[in-house]
Amino acid sequence: MDLKQKATLGGLLIALGTTYGDIGTSPLYVLNAITSGKVINETLVVGSLSLIIWTLTLQTTIKYVILTLQADNRGEGGIFSLFALVRRRKKWLVFPAIIGGAALLADGMLTPAFSVTSAIEGLKHVPDLHDIS
Repeated sequence: MDLKQKATLGGLLIALGTTYGDIGTSPLYVLNAITSGKVINETLVVGSLSLIIWTLTLQTTIKYVILTLQADNRGEGGIFSLFALVRRRKKWLVFPAIIGGAALLADGMLTPAFSVTSAIEGLKHVPDLHDIS
């Protein structure tokens, strides 16, 4: 059997959502990814801040305000409310809702690990703790 490894748009979106799922509330997680191994100059700083601000604005506005808050299930909201709503109307929309719920749970499991890793990486910059690896 010939298995080709190709990236699909859905796979890329899931990976992006899992890795940077908290970008609406925690843009500093991506700062290390933006600046690692690069010479920090004015263009990089302005471009990075622009990407973070636009991502905060567009993702939060479009995803949460326009889409998620419109999914009102008798006062309940969020991805699980969206799942309950689409289950009643269009059966084929259940699969994207399940994927969204799985991404939400994965985000809840990965965020603490990312936070601890970021905190430990930050300890390297404290002068008295430079031997920590």
